[in-house]
Amino acid sequence: MCRNAPKKLLTLVLLGLLCPFPALAIELPDFGDSASASVSPEQERRLGRGLFRHLRRHERLVNDPEIEAYVQSLGSGLTAQAENAVHNFEFFLVGDPTLNAFAAPGGFIGIHTGLLLHTETESELAGVVAHEIAHVTQRHMARTFEKASQLSIPMAAAMLGAILLGTQNPEAGQAAFAAIAAGNAQYQLNFTRSHEEEADRIGMRILAQSGFDPRGMPSFFERMQRANRLTDNAQLPEFLRTHPVSVTRIADSRNRAEQYPTKHHRDSLAFHLVRTKLRLSALGQPAAAVAYFERQLKSGLFLNAGAARYGYALALTEAGHYREARRQLEQLRHADPEQTAYLLAAARLALAEKRPGEALSIYGETLKLYPNYRPAVLGQAQTLLTSGKAEEARRTLRNYALSHEVDGAYYGLLAEAEGKLGAEVEAQIALGEQSYLAGETHLARDQLCFARRSPLVDHYQRQRIEARLKNILRDLIEEQEAEQEGIAIGRIVRSPEELDPARPCPG
Repeated sequence: MCRNAPKKLLTLVLLGLLCPFPALAIELPDFGDSASASVSPEQERRLGRGLFRHLRRHERLVNDPEIEAYVQSLGSGLTAQAENAVHNFEFFLVGDPTLNAFAAPGGFIGIHTGLLLHTETESELAGVVAHEIAHVTQRHMARTFEKASQLSIPMAAAMLGAILLGTQNPEAGQAAFAAIAAGNAQYQLNFTRSHEEEADRIGMRILAQSGFDPRGMPSFFERMQRANRLTDNAQLPEFLRTHPVSVTRIADSRNRAEQYPTKHHRDSLAFHLVRTKLRLSALGQPAAAVAYFERQLKSGLFLNAGAARYGYALALTEAGHYREARRQLEQLRHADPEQTAYLLAAARLALAEKRPGEALSIYGETLKLYPNYRPAVLGQAQTLLTSGKAEEARRTLRNYALSHEVDGAYYGLLAEAEGKLGAEVEAQIALGEQSYLAGETHLARDQLCFARRSPLVDHYQRQRIEARLKNILRDLIEEQEAEQEGIAIGRIVRSPEELDPARPCPG
C-alpha cells in the first residue's frame, strides 16, 4: 500500500484490452452511464495522448512509416463512415504477437502485429478495427469513469500502460496494477455485455458502408472460437480473453451480416505488402528470410505473388545480395511502376549500394506521384542528410510541416539537419520535442532548458522555449502527483525547486 492513500481512486478500463489478474482479484465497479457527461472530449484526447506517449517510452510501437501509413489509411477510411466521430483518430501498430486490438480514449486505436499477421482477409482486420472505432464513437470509455473531472492524466495513462504491459508480461502487469489499485477495496474490471454488443452492431455498419465484406467480422469470431476449442484457457488468443466470443455473439454477428448485400471485397495490395514487411521482421535473420520467400516463390504457396516477390527483394537487400534484389525490384516496378512500396524499396536499395543520387531521384519521382507522402518525405530527408545536403533536408522537412502533423521521426531528422547547419538552439528545441513525444518528459525539459541557456538564443526562440516549458512543467507536476499516488512513470523529479512554476529550469 502507498504511504498516503490515493486522493482519487481511478476507476479506469482500457476498452478492448481487459487483462486478467487472477492473483490480485482486483475488481473495479461498473458505474454505467452516469459519468459520461462529466468526461469532456478534451480530457479523453489528452488521456489517449498520454497513453500513446507511455507506449512510445517503452518502445512497443512499430516505427515503420509505410506500415504506419497503411494502418492510418485503413482506419481513416473506416472512421469516414462512422457517426459521432468527433476525434481526429490515430491508428498505430503495437509490436506484440498476440491477436488483439484496443481502443484508448480520444480516438487512439492500437492494433497488435499478431492480429494483422493472422487475419486471413482485409475485411476481417477491418471488422476488428471498426469494432474498436465504435467503442470510441459511443464513448464507452467515458461510461466507466466517475468524477472524471478529477482525472490525473499521467496516472490514468500509467494505468492503461500497466494493463497493456500485463498482456505481454503478466507478472510485471500485476505488479504495476497492484501499485495503482493499492488499498483495501476490491474493484472489478467489468465491461458490460451491452458495450460489446453495441460495438459489434455499429462496427458492422461501419464495415459495410466502407466497402468491406461485413461477413469478415463473424468469420473472424468463428475462427477465434475454433481456436478456443483447440487450446486450453492458459493459451487462449488474446482476443478471446479481451473480447469473449460466445455462440450467441457469433450468431448475432452472422445474422447482422446477412442483412447486408453480398460484398466480395478484394484485399488491397497494401494489405499484403504490409503483412510481408511484418513477416520479414518476424523472421529475424536475413538469410532465413531469403530462404523463406524463395521457397514461397518456387512453390507458388502465397496469397499474392507481388507481395511474395517484394518480401524476397527486401530480404535480399538486408542480406546484402544487391544485384539479385535489384533484379526482383525491376520486375515489380515494370509490372506496377507507380506502386509506392516498390519505389521506396528501390530507393533504399540504391542507398545501400551507395548510390544516393539514384535514391534521391526515386524519392523525387515518388513525391511527384504522391505529394507529401510521409514515408517518401522522411526517406528523402534522411538521404539528403546522408549525402551532406543538410540545408535541402531542413527545407524539405519544414515545408512538410506547414500542412501536416509531425511526429518524433520528423523531429529527429530536423534536429540532425539543424545540428549539421550549426543551428544549435533549433537542434535542441527539435530534440526536446522528439523526447516529449517519446514520453521522456524530464529529458524534454532538460533539452529545452539547455537551449534557453545557450548564448546563441534569440528573443523569438526564448519566447517559444518558455511557452513550451510551461506546458511541459504542467505534465511533470502531474507525473509527480501520480507518483505520490503510487505510480512511477519513468524518472519523476522530486525536488520542489524543480517544479516551481517560476523556475521551470532547475539550477
